[in-house]
Amino acid sequence: MTADAVSIVIPAKNEEQGLAALLPELCASYADAEIIVVDDGSEDATAAVAEREGARVIRHPYSKGNGAAIKSGARGATGDVIVFMDGDGQHRADDVAGLLAKLGEGYDLVVGVRQGAAAQASMARWGANTVYNLFASWMVGHRIPDLTSGMRAVRREKFLSFLYLLPNGFSYPTTSTMAFYRAGYPVAFHPIDCRERVGKSHIRLWRDGVRFLLIIFKVGTLYSPLKLFFPISAGIFASGLGYYLYTFLSAGRFTNMSLLLFVSAMFVFLIGLISEQITNLMYKDD
Repeated sequence: MTADAVSIVIPAKNEEQGLAALLPELCASYADAEIIVVDDGSEDATAAVAEREGARVIRHPYSKGNGAAIKSGARGATGDVIVFMDGDGQHRADDVAGLLAKLGEGYDLVVGVRQGAAAQASMARWGANTVYNLFASWMVGHRIPDLTSGMRAVRREKFLSFLYLLPNGFSYPTTSTMAFYRAGYPVAFHPIDCRERVGKSHIRLWRDGVRFLLIIFKVGTLYSPLKLFFPISAGIFASGLGYYLYTFLSAGRFTNMSLLLFVSAMFVFLIGLISEQITNLMYKDD
């Protein structure tokens, strides 16, 4: 993998301190690579720091979200390969080489698996990410050790084909990883060293916790809706059957509640079936 084929995209919102530490390392190690900082409506000197260090800056007039910054960077990149990194100081320039080497083995997406004490900012974040990883692993049938890592290397042409699926906010890593699996592209994971972030996180536990919960369901419907809807349908049907047996043995009758549960199970299954067909159409050209 040659350096001149690589674009390094860094979404940043109020990350002047993190960029001041990261960009000199990147410029020293990858002088021939295209380094792009997407300034997502920052109120500090993020853009000035990036320009001072020689990075190309793409500016958003207001904050559109992390996913929107990723999209802008991907559209503006010219390299055959894009390496995405966070601008908060957590990621190291030294780990870029490992991702590129892994990508060169024939993969289309390589996700950095965060290691070290700073890999998770809190117990709440650790618990949430564990749930996401387990759920996604079950959906795709492969172990996913880090679904939400923001450091990854990807082949630009294939990544651009999924831009319409990516949310403008959180979480583009989740959506892109599942999209690559769904399309049948080879995905790999490579360990990276994670440092303590510089400054405050933009994630809020309660506000973004609801968003991440919705992302879990989005992941399911994005990858294989029927695999998510069928167990729910089966559970509702089993509840209806159990309630029917109880009322039949205790009162000798079939109740409206049992009928409601049976009908609900049927509708959930049919919704899952329709969603499966729509998903297949979404990926018909991949």
